[in-house]
Amino acid sequence: MFLNYFALGVLIFVFLIIFYGIIILHDIPYLIAKSRNHPHADAIHVAGWVSLFTLHVIWPFLWIWATLYRPERGWGMQQKDEAELAQLQQRVQELERKLGHITPPQE
Repeated sequence: MFLNYFALGVLIFVFLIIFYGIIILHDIPYLIAKSRNHPHADAIHVAGWVSLFTLHVIWPFLWIWATLYRPERGWGMQQKDEAELAQLQQRVQELERKLGHITPPQE
C-alpha cells in the first residue's frame, strides 16, 4: 500500500518537473533578449508562449532571433574596425575628388 502512494507521488513529482521544465525552457530566448536589451523582447516572449501551442516548431527561430541583436553593434553580423572604416572613407573622398574633375557629357 505504501509503495502505491510512493509511486503516485513520484509520478506527480516527475510530471511537475517536466511541466515546469518545458515552461522554463521556452523562456530562455526571452531571457537572452532581455539581457541584451533586445528591441523585440516582448514579441519574443509572446512567440515563446505561442511556440508551446505550435509543437515547439518556432522555438529554434526564437533562439536565433534573440541572439542576433547585440547592444554594442545592433543587428550587424560582423564588427568593422576603425582602421577599415577610415580607409573606406579615404577611398570615397578620392573617388569624389576624381569625379569632380570630370565634366559630364554635353548633348
